[in-house]
Amino acid sequence: MSRVCVISPFTGLAGDMLLAALVDAGAPLDAIRAAVADTGLTGWDLAVTPVLTHGLTGRRAVVSVSDEATSRKAGELIGMAGRVRDRVVADTAVAALRAIAEVEGLLHGEDPDEVHLHELGGHDTLVDIVGVAAALRALDVRTVHCEALPIGAGSVRTAHGVLPCPAPATSALLHGARVVGTTLSGETVTPTAAALLRAIGADYGPPPDMRLSATGYGVGTRTLPDRPNVAVVRLGDRESADVRDLVVLETNLDDVTGEVLGYVVALLLDSGALDSWITPVTMKKGRPAHVLHALVAPEAADGIERRMLVETGALGVRRTNVRRTALPRTTDTVQVHGMPVRRKHGPHHGKPEYDDAVAVARQTGLPLRVVLAIAAESLEEH
Repeated sequence: MSRVCVISPFTGLAGDMLLAALVDAGAPLDAIRAAVADTGLTGWDLAVTPVLTHGLTGRRAVVSVSDEATSRKAGELIGMAGRVRDRVVADTAVAALRAIAEVEGLLHGEDPDEVHLHELGGHDTLVDIVGVAAALRALDVRTVHCEALPIGAGSVRTAHGVLPCPAPATSALLHGARVVGTTLSGETVTPTAAALLRAIGADYGPPPDMRLSATGYGVGTRTLPDRPNVAVVRLGDRESADVRDLVVLETNLDDVTGEVLGYVVALLLDSGALDSWITPVTMKKGRPAHVLHALVAPEAADGIERRMLVETGALGVRRTNVRRTALPRTTDTVQVHGMPVRRKHGPHHGKPEYDDAVAVARQTGLPLRVVLAIAAESLEEH
């Protein structure tokens, strides 16, 4: 079985609306609070309470703050998100914050880590981003689909003055997303929500067939005269293989060092590539070289392609349309010397998560091969 989350942004989407909807659909609030606490953030409290709006009962997420920090450098927030113990949650949160930092840095001509996040630098941003990542993890969501995002007109007031809607940062973060116009004015999609959709690799195609298991409604802070201001999430399970049309990007490189290649592979994955790898080749005149590959969703191809060109200095990138069949998978967790190791199970094979096994090996001093063998002992029973 594979858990699917479908997001319906009825009137738009904000980080707190998505978080509240996931809690309404069953995400445990204690797990969310624990993940946020891992960051070291102080002076905050998170409440998710029932709200009745236009005859519809949903939940609203409210962050109460007891200190005065409202603006932080992006690098500080990224470092805090990286402290979350669950690496899947940490990686998702870091990817979202990194996306915001890169966009803001580009817009203001600053180093991404040094750029000051004004509206996005307070407690709410970190709580919403880490909270959503933790909620998806707790619900065991593997795939996220998002319906078209309604984009409002008009303007929004920011620390830099009045800007057109959607704000420039939001527009950049929504590159490749499916959007639709709306009669609503003002900000209907926030940068936090846009960054989260990018970080979790949301697919904007039609959602798959699934067996519906839960529905949650997240209520926004804005009150609308004629409709509830909500985002809806639907959770379901599917058993069939996931067949998707994807794109493979590749470029030949004979003048890039191994260190840079390794960095670029990791960077492409953080930027939304579904997979990335390197193949050694021999080019004309016997020159040893490498081919850098990236497997990406079609809507993400332009952004990943630009990243490949900028980071490698290549003069061109090839594109190939491919169809990928992904079999359903499940996970469980076993204890190895008192430490958790997640294991991924497919229909025909299973294996321990490498990062978890490395953490155990480093903590205990056991050889990595021994940790992997212990974690894999009962895999054949699944």
